[in-house]
Amino acid sequence: QVQLVESGGGLVQPGGSLRLSCTVSGNIFSINVMRWYRQAPGKERDLVATITRMPSSTEYADSVKGRFTISRDNAKSAMYLQMNSLKPEDTAVYYCNTRTWAAEESWGQGTQVTVSS
Repeated sequence: QVQLVESGGGLVQPGGSLRLSCTVSGNIFSINVMRWYRQAPGKERDLVATITRMPSSTEYADSVKGRFTISRDNAKSAMYLQMNSLKPEDTAVYYCNTRTWAAEESWGQGTQVTVSS
């Protein structure tokens, strides 16, 4: 099973940008699906974006389409979430999640993103 560590969160003003990283310890080539989730206080954890290795694809929640971009760098054993045009409603703890070809699932510990003026 892989280990995941998120980084890159912080405080940003509305309209600003942040880039989240998810570093993978273990065999990244064992991972087919990588996802970003987020959880705001008092709310359920929601799926934000998905990147699939085979077949190659990306998917986004309607609330972030056109603003967020998910990507993966196998050489660096990492996944990223570029977040642009941030809104206060994007404030949440962001988690990375992976699923291997053997259907093993892993979660990171989360990174806080706060969008406020």
